[in-house]
Amino acid sequence: MFKRVVDISASLTAIVLLAVPMLLIAVAIRLESPGKAVFRQRRAGFRGKAFTMFKFRTMKADVNPYGDSPHSSADDRLTKVGRFLRQTSLDELPQLFNVLAGSMSLVGPRPLYERQAELWDDRQRRRLDVLPGLTGYAQVYGRGELTIEEKIEMDLHYVEHRNWLLDARILLRTLTGVLFNRDDIYERQYSRAKERESDS
Repeated sequence: MFKRVVDISASLTAIVLLAVPMLLIAVAIRLESPGKAVFRQRRAGFRGKAFTMFKFRTMKADVNPYGDSPHSSADDRLTKVGRFLRQTSLDELPQLFNVLAGSMSLVGPRPLYERQAELWDDRQRRRLDVLPGLTGYAQVYGRGELTIEEKIEMDLHYVEHRNWLLDARILLRTLTGVLFNRDDIYERQYSRAKERESDS
């Protein structure tokens, strides 16, 4: 209950304070490329229930929305505005509305595709025992340097050890990471399984 109160108050405050910057970002996206400014995508949420996640669109409108994530800023699917948004993590701001609505929390495992959740075993599905987060343990302690398997293990660690102090540390590291513009936003190695396939 305490965490939900924090989620509501913090997300509502952030939405009010960032309303104008978010409007300007939306205008910039629309001016550069045709298509909607806000990207909507189904993700696996609490206990596996699907929900619609919001993000600012960073790629061209005709790109497969469920394709592989960009591995570098040189990906030609990205728009110029999109590269900046990803680098600064500003593309995630619309998820404040997800937090306010209750489909996400400020802190928790990042919401992944439904097809990814279907591949998990019972232990890995414990990742879904909490609300997905705007930021999470794996994002501040590795992010793009981790494989999906490593991220799941870190997310399970969070689920098993979560408390308000850990959430505060994750939020603090998220803010410092954005301010100091870390270079780990792009996934270097998505999955060990894919690596094995490419080596064979």
